[in-house]
Amino acid sequence: MSHETIITFSQIILLSPLIGFVLMVFVGKKLPRQGDWLETGILFLAFVLSAAIFFTKLSLYHDETIRWSFTWANFGTVPVIGELKMVLGIAIDNLTAVMLVVVTLVSALVHLFSIEYMHGDIRYHRYFAYLGIFTFSMLFIVLADNFFSIYVGWELVGLSSYLLISHWYEKKSAGDAAKKAFVVNRVGDIGMFSGIMILWYHFHTMSFAEIFEMMKAGNIPMGSEAWLTAAGILIFCGAVGKSAQFPLHVWLPDAMEGPTPVSALIHAATMVAAGVYLVGRTYPMYTADALMVIAYIGTITAFISATIAIAQNDIKKVLAYSTVSQLGFMIVGLGVGAYTAGLFHLVTHAMFKAGLFLGSGSVIHAMHHATHHLNDHHTDPQDMRNMGGMKSKMPLTFWAFVIYTAAIAGVPLFSGFLSKDMILAGTLAYGETTGQWLIPITLFFVAGLTAFYMLRLMFMTFFGTHTDSHRFEHIHESPKAMTIPLMIFATLSLFIYFSFNPLDGGEGWLAKAIERPESVVPTSVMALPYHAFHEVMHHFHWTALGLSLFVAGLGMFISYLTYYKKSISADVVAAKLPRLHKFLLNKWNIDDIYDNGIVEGMKMFTHVLRWFDGTIIDGIVNGVGSLTKVFANFNGKFDKYVVDGLVNLLAYTVGFFGLLLRKTQTGRVQTYIAFVVFGVVVIFFIFKGM
Repeated sequence: MSHETIITFSQIILLSPLIGFVLMVFVGKKLPRQGDWLETGILFLAFVLSAAIFFTKLSLYHDETIRWSFTWANFGTVPVIGELKMVLGIAIDNLTAVMLVVVTLVSALVHLFSIEYMHGDIRYHRYFAYLGIFTFSMLFIVLADNFFSIYVGWELVGLSSYLLISHWYEKKSAGDAAKKAFVVNRVGDIGMFSGIMILWYHFHTMSFAEIFEMMKAGNIPMGSEAWLTAAGILIFCGAVGKSAQFPLHVWLPDAMEGPTPVSALIHAATMVAAGVYLVGRTYPMYTADALMVIAYIGTITAFISATIAIAQNDIKKVLAYSTVSQLGFMIVGLGVGAYTAGLFHLVTHAMFKAGLFLGSGSVIHAMHHATHHLNDHHTDPQDMRNMGGMKSKMPLTFWAFVIYTAAIAGVPLFSGFLSKDMILAGTLAYGETTGQWLIPITLFFVAGLTAFYMLRLMFMTFFGTHTDSHRFEHIHESPKAMTIPLMIFATLSLFIYFSFNPLDGGEGWLAKAIERPESVVPTSVMALPYHAFHEVMHHFHWTALGLSLFVAGLGMFISYLTYYKKSISADVVAAKLPRLHKFLLNKWNIDDIYDNGIVEGMKMFTHVLRWFDGTIIDGIVNGVGSLTKVFANFNGKFDKYVVDGLVNLLAYTVGFFGLLLRKTQTGRVQTYIAFVVFGVVVIFFIFKGM
């Protein structure tokens, strides 16, 4: 396959979901089955082409970056800068090839799952249309070779997520969640836009390759490294929003109000991964200080969300906070310098977390069917306290869940173990080289919490006795359209697809494929030369492996004693620590802080502005209006009585004299001669007296 063929395939992959979106919007409702087969078929075609690009790129062009570009805007010659133009295009390196497969595979399977899950939905065709525009937006980000394109895709992803989260907009909670996601992401996007403008101002280009080449050559026209650090942190703000990092993580759990397949697509494998991908794509520009900020933000995010997850009872909320925590792991990996580990975890996490969300959708679908059959409108089908014993009724979903849980908990022979072990080794190496030991200590603790709350979810959902025997009779396994994607994702959660060594340590083929390209990373902004850091990571591999197994095993054992054996009573522990339990159940009160501090503060500020506008501004305007009216009245009276009076007086005077003089205008010649003689006599006597 030639470069031209790869570019053509990538263009088809990019545009086909967009074409599907247009067709679904305009004619989808008129198509058989409202066109679900059309958008689903398009995504499977895109996946096949992505797989072709993936295998070709890694086998034939492993160390090349395949590019295609065109001039989108030419601003001509600008003083000082010279020729200024905007060149857009596509860049396909190994990371792009991997992400194309991840996005199209997850999207295709979510489309397939949705055919049954969303069957009978009032806006069925529109749902598939929105899936298409979202996939197009995400692929736009993945294929972008410049900051402008990636920002356009960034905003399109935000729009698409808003449309999908608010799919059931009749529910106030869904509408509120969509607005919250949209607004919170705008906060991060403002920072990202500012960072891009800083780079544009200093480098006069938005091309990744051109900016990184200038940096590699030591040509950083920003005055000081501080500007580069600021630009990096600002661009990272975009990742903070999209990848739900602290303090902008609050939108993602609420976004569970959307359909469950949307949660799998957007909030597990693709949209939230966009932020991690952005950091990986722009990695060469981050200074050591910027990377330290990134590492600590990821650490805080992973810790807070994991502690919240252990107290939640809604199955999707547990998975939502689990997603936030795992995204924190990825960001930490990138921040500490373990570039490959962070992106490797992005890939493995996409498989088992998409499976977990679809698996939860399978459980919710069964619960909803059972409660509907009993005409039970009071039971929450997503509350794990209403579940239990479902493994006998849903064996395929159960065993898929077992594999996903093992993967996310870091059990050997599963994919999550490979990538999480690499990140933990990276944190130990970072602690060794920088003295920042708080990061690895926190991450190992979070790894233990992850194993704990995921086993808790498993035991509460699938083990024990169901809370309602009548409802239990009506629970059954989901249809094949839903279980087939579960089995595929379960298979892809095994280690063999990512490395032939179950205790990898970063030596597998996928890790090698997405290894950080040191050739484009300027040493002036690196925390540590890559090979040196890699050696330290390798040194800590077995230490990280042992510690991760210990903390994961400990977390699973405590969960086993608490929720399976009942040797430890969760209710008793919660009763003994009521404030802590309430604190975690209320999500660290962060939403309350935002609501009472920022939202209410903004409302109070608007009240102040309204008072200022009504009292001060309107007072000034009304005062000026009143003064103007007074002045106008005075001016009117002055005009009427003074100006018009003088004019009329003059007119009357002229009229009076005209009346008198009219008597002299008789038209008789003898009268005029008499006046002349009289005048001559008067003049004679006047001059005679002189």
